[in-house]
Amino acid sequence: MSTNPNQTDTPDGVVGNRALIGWVWRDYLKRHWPKVALALGLMAIEGSMLGALSYVIKPMFDTVFIAGDSAALIWVAAALAAIFILRAVTNFGHRILMFGVGLSVITQMQSRIVQHLLTLDSSYFNTNPPGTLIERVRGDTTVANQIWMQVLGSAWREMVAIIALLGVAISVDWRWTVVALAGVPLLVGPILIMQRYVRRKAFAAREAAAQLSTRLDEIFHGVNTIKLNNAEAHEDRRFGVAVNRYFRQEMKARVGSAGIPASMDVVAAIGFAGVVLYGGSEIIDGKKTVGEFMSFFTAIALLFEPLRKLANVSAAWQSARASLERIREIFDEKPSIFAPDVVSVLSGDATRADILFDDVVVKYGGEPALRGFSFVAKAGETTAFVGASGAGKSTIFSCLTRLVDADSGVVRVGDVATNELGLADLRQLFSVVTQDAPMFDESLADNIRLAERDASDERVAVAVEAAYLTDFVSASPLGLQTPAGPRGAQLSGGQRQRVAIARALLRDAPILLLDEATSALDAASEAHVQQALERLSEGRTTLVIAHRLSTIRSADKIVVMDRGRVVDVGRHEELLARGGVYAGLYELQFSKD
Repeated sequence: MSTNPNQTDTPDGVVGNRALIGWVWRDYLKRHWPKVALALGLMAIEGSMLGALSYVIKPMFDTVFIAGDSAALIWVAAALAAIFILRAVTNFGHRILMFGVGLSVITQMQSRIVQHLLTLDSSYFNTNPPGTLIERVRGDTTVANQIWMQVLGSAWREMVAIIALLGVAISVDWRWTVVALAGVPLLVGPILIMQRYVRRKAFAAREAAAQLSTRLDEIFHGVNTIKLNNAEAHEDRRFGVAVNRYFRQEMKARVGSAGIPASMDVVAAIGFAGVVLYGGSEIIDGKKTVGEFMSFFTAIALLFEPLRKLANVSAAWQSARASLERIREIFDEKPSIFAPDVVSVLSGDATRADILFDDVVVKYGGEPALRGFSFVAKAGETTAFVGASGAGKSTIFSCLTRLVDADSGVVRVGDVATNELGLADLRQLFSVVTQDAPMFDESLADNIRLAERDASDERVAVAVEAAYLTDFVSASPLGLQTPAGPRGAQLSGGQRQRVAIARALLRDAPILLLDEATSALDAASEAHVQQALERLSEGRTTLVIAHRLSTIRSADKIVVMDRGRVVDVGRHEELLARGGVYAGLYELQFSKD
């Protein structure tokens, strides 16, 4: 991954092309080299058949049609049949082989992109919308698939065909060949210009396609919000703008691609006219036979078709290169949050480990979310965090689990700083229930087993009962196999939250993080789940973020926050007695109730 695919030493980007092709070969195609080699061999045979066809034309005219040799008629017919049968067999064989290789490579590439994306920090996904990333994973890899299906395969076959046809043409008359191809050098400059144009427009088209996918993602996931706000016409216009942008860029790329092979017809017109004039006079004078002219004419006529295809390959490569560059941009992204080279191990029982924040500062875009934040959560106790929106409460959880890293200060679990632990080891310490209760489009059982894939049915049943999901599961015909729907759309807010609580109960980690864990529950369900959470919290270190102060009255410690700082600490009764921010929040909340 050290090679920069965009590096070029020449204006036409030769080094960049080699870097990209080398990367694809090294990381994806090399393991398939036996199939690729066999496919290239079959392509070479198929391409050479055009030369064989043009060669057989000479005896067909001179020996059979003009001389009337009936004995030669049989072997000429057999030769023609053999040429087309061999061409059919080799064409079928290499297509199947290259399709298999292409499909294998594209799926491998998609898997590696997703694998790499999952290593990147959460901040990367805040600035790159899902639609854009989906287009990178699906759209760009599909376009890049042209490399081995069209660029690699077609280029080799057409080159072999060109060599075979040129051999036949030169064997008939090298001067005729020069006349026929005199206009080819004139195309070099225009083709190079069009290649650059196609590459730029293809890159712009891929960017426009990514924006189109983003619009679709937002429409489909926000369809109810759109309907409730009567925003259908507005979203339709926004999507129309994105579609038109994609249409314009894609059309420009296609026009440029079409211009490259079309220019070959201009050269063909010059070449054929020259050959008829020059060669026709020699036939009239008796210097050449009709068979020689027909063989040459067939070879040259067939020659321009692989030349056209090579020109198409050139355009296809520019589109594929644009997609490859976009894919390499993803692989060039590196996470800033990673495990240390030497990983520490938490000594002792994690359930007996205190959690310490010491003068922690966390900034988002230069704006501090935590400003010299310090506190200690005692092992086995429940510590709650309260404060107005934007006080930095959720940042505490993100920092503790290293979804973000502190800009300064120290975060410890027990005797080890969190940045000295392996990421998997650190996150294994936590069970988390958040207010948005994220679900996946899988069954309830799969959602509950998210972190414990091998959990037994008995353990799942215990977690379901403890989270007060039993009534809902029993009432569903499919039970735990009931689909949650996209983002849990088939579940109510309370059901989603109870599934998330069951997930946390099943994981049974030593530290419990609750971010508004009962916010979507009705009063009856909240009481039941609160009891379940209290049982789960026994013997564990529990951190709670709550806006509903009624849910944290029994907390061992309440940390009151304001603009990223600790402004007060104590139990519920102590904080009320002291007045201040907590008492103000309590009075405001219950006066509304």
